[in-house]
Amino acid sequence: MKLIVCPLSQLEQALASTPSHVLSLISPGAEAPVCPGTAKHLILRFNDINGPAEGLTPAMPADIETLIAFTRDWQGLAPMLAHCWAGISRSTAAAYIIACLRHPPGHEPFFAEQLRHAAPEATPNPRMVALADTILGREGRMISAIAAIGRGREAGQGVSFSLKI
Repeated sequence: MKLIVCPLSQLEQALASTPSHVLSLISPGAEAPVCPGTAKHLILRFNDINGPAEGLTPAMPADIETLIAFTRDWQGLAPMLAHCWAGISRSTAAAYIIACLRHPPGHEPFFAEQLRHAAPEATPNPRMVALADTILGREGRMISAIAAIGRGREAGQGVSFSLKI
């Protein structure tokens, strides 16, 4: 199974990989991207924040439950593509959640390290990871594994990368 992660600016090039599923993690007021030829496209709308902030929308448990349900529908015959505005926080958190979902408890540190190796600038959204940790019953292992890799290197935008999960 191959998961591709990219910033919005590289979405068109990433779509050339003909993913069967596209996950768009965008801000509430952002224009939704068009993904022609994609069988399934999920758009989740929340800001890249860690908790409540005036005028902004944090990820909620229902968002992560929807992401998980969408991922469970993916058979892995074609790649899945996840993107957000910068390709650093929301999409990398989604990639980590998807990897953990596809493997039993105990693999959380492995996938956190894989994420860091593939994307040195990745700084997965901690709220998304914490919500998924609770929903998936990982008892803090997802949170701890992401904390262990630390904040990614400074970057204005991530680069496209893929994970084999």
